[in-house]
Amino acid sequence: MSNNQTTNDLNVVFGTGPIGRAVTQELVKRGKADIPAGVEIMQGDVTDYAFTQEASKGASVVYQCTNPPYTQWAELFPALQSGVLEGAASAGAKLIVMDNLYMYGPTGGKLLTEDLPDKATSRKGMTRAKMAQEVMAAHRSGRVRAAIGRASDYFGPGAMDSAAGDRLFLAALAGKAAGVIGNPDLPHTYSYVPDIGKALTTLGEHEEALGQIWHLPAPETVTTREFVNRVFKETGHAPRLQVANKLMVRAMGLFVPIMREFVEMYYEYNEPFIMSHDKFAKAFGADVTPLQEAIRTTVAWFRDHTQHTKAG
Repeated sequence: MSNNQTTNDLNVVFGTGPIGRAVTQELVKRGKADIPAGVEIMQGDVTDYAFTQEASKGASVVYQCTNPPYTQWAELFPALQSGVLEGAASAGAKLIVMDNLYMYGPTGGKLLTEDLPDKATSRKGMTRAKMAQEVMAAHRSGRVRAAIGRASDYFGPGAMDSAAGDRLFLAALAGKAAGVIGNPDLPHTYSYVPDIGKALTTLGEHEEALGQIWHLPAPETVTTREFVNRVFKETGHAPRLQVANKLMVRAMGLFVPIMREFVEMYYEYNEPFIMSHDKFAKAFGADVTPLQEAIRTTVAWFRDHTQHTKAG
């Protein structure tokens, strides 16, 4: 939670993963939190309405950045979001929800815009679609004032468990082959964690954002192969890719639970996956970190993280 020392506004961030931390850091930059005096960390069960109501008491903006283990989304995610929504509603606070693009399902390579219908074919996509629909229904009913921000596969400091997380950056730092799935020569948007934090905070600052879904600004889209090549370039190693088709991903899933979860999402990496953030840019501007700079910062974080892990 962060407290604006000048306006006494309370911003509550649920979730301490990379997105939750990025939102908190952005609030600090904007003078909406004062470390350490302006930030309080609370631990509790987000599915417990009594806890979320207490944590949200007096809040002007509540950010939903919780994220359960990837293998347990369908079982755990709806209850987490329900708890956060209850907290925001009880406080009369704006609710800003972090979301992704799974609910659109396979599109055949169409440009991903906010007006696409929910046509998820995956269990995780259907879970996300239902959660987003519930948030928008709560807004329309007047129960809570909410906006949803959506990002693509993300990378950045602290982002370990993602398609562009430790399996890519740690492999590149070690000069080993980076595992990718699908067709690496198709364009794929990758979102940068600090940019996500910045954009979610912007949504929290604007009343006109409420009641709508927004695609959050991301760096320029390149192919997955080009993205991986740029990561390796920053590490000083020659690019090495190990590409897995759907059959291989399914086989790996027999031994690695998280790979099992990628089987139903395989389509994302086997068709063009380009997210448009034009709507956000027209409304609020798009202050995006250039892709190479974002990759450079992420490589530096993983290098430092690896050194600290070895030292520990």
